[in-house]
Amino acid sequence: MAKPQPLPLMPKATAVWLVDHTALTFQQIADFCGLHELEVKAIADGEVNVGIVGISPVQQGQLSDDEIKRCEQDPDTRLKISTHNLPLPQARSKGPRYTPVSKRADKPDGIMFLLKTYPELSDAQIAKLIGTTKDTITKLRDRQHWNIANIKPRDPLLLDLCNRADLDAALTIARRRAQRADTELAREMGSSVDLDDASSAPIVIEDEDTADEESGVIIGFGTPTDQPAQPDFDLGEQPFAEPLPEVEDDKG
Repeated sequence: MAKPQPLPLMPKATAVWLVDHTALTFQQIADFCGLHELEVKAIADGEVNVGIVGISPVQQGQLSDDEIKRCEQDPDTRLKISTHNLPLPQARSKGPRYTPVSKRADKPDGIMFLLKTYPELSDAQIAKLIGTTKDTITKLRDRQHWNIANIKPRDPLLLDLCNRADLDAALTIARRRAQRADTELAREMGSSVDLDDASSAPIVIEDEDTADEESGVIIGFGTPTDQPAQPDFDLGEQPFAEPLPEVEDDKG
């Protein structure tokens, strides 16, 4: 199936110019501008679109003079719009979401609903979904908004303040972030518990008789085995002490 031809900019104004400045048939103009043949005939008769100013598709770069002359010579042919290599305009992807004036009064209700129903959403995500500011979100959370008495939580999807796809994407990111934070907190708690267990473990003192076989040194408070043992003395025996001289009694 052939791809339909794109329509020119401002089709009715283009049709007005083609009717006034060319010898094309009504059907050719209708096919090129995406209109009905009777509507083009009414434009030519001045019955409709009287105040519309015609716009030249040649100056707009949508048709060439050769293409118009070719179709004027053969009523069975159809006009082909000119193609160009100009870059297409990119849609704006950043910035606050636009909300119609008639629905701006419903924003506080939608924000309050998100704060109560989805507490895992950050202020930046709510501001992007609803198209509001972080200051307004903070005042609603702290119940300091000037109209807090009349604010009732209502689903922003029903209020047409955001769509389901954007809300689901924001919830997925928020829940993944919360899960990551819980994992890191559990890891930190586990490491702190291990340190507490290690610090509260009892200190084991080796027995004095426990020896290291390789070094031959007694571990603890013992004496190294490579030093000679001190001799054992009996307090009752004094081999190096001299006998005391006898003292004469003066009374005798």
